[in-house]
Amino acid sequence: MPGLANVLVVVAVVVLIAVRQTRPQPIRDARRWWIVPVVLLFLGLREPGTVDSHHAAASGVLLTVELLVGLLMGAAWGWTSRVWSEADGSVWSKGTKATAAVWAGGIALRLGLVGAGALIGVHQGSGALLLGLAASLLVRSGVLAWRAQSVHPTYAQATAYGDDVPVSTWRDRR
Repeated sequence: MPGLANVLVVVAVVVLIAVRQTRPQPIRDARRWWIVPVVLLFLGLREPGTVDSHHAAASGVLLTVELLVGLLMGAAWGWTSRVWSEADGSVWSKGTKATAAVWAGGIALRLGLVGAGALIGVHQGSGALLLGLAASLLVRSGVLAWRAQSVHPTYAQATAYGDDVPVSTWRDRR
């Protein structure tokens, strides 16, 4: 049952992330961007079947490739997201069409890894998927937090009563 629970956690996280990427989201709490990926990392490392004991070398290679795909996907995901600031100084992000292409490519690569593992007889648990997702989220969140620091607020010019009245200079007063 823990394997099924992990798969449900992965599906829930992926659905939540996909829904959040379709609409603008504020980038908040720059100090806590790593919490969700660390929780997923903990869940992935806690899973007992992450490395197949009968095919340790092949399983290790597949896990390494899964992590590399996760890291690359997270970096591409963070760089293809649009980041901007609002008039109040808040920084926002939203996925673009390129972000959707990164997701589609990452999912295709992960499915290919699962298929390759099945062809050579390597049992892959949900721990590898959780670790790859954690790597993606960790890098993506880090890239967005880093990009948010370089976005300058676009403060709106507040007008006050009389701002449009021309001010006379000392030469005009003579």
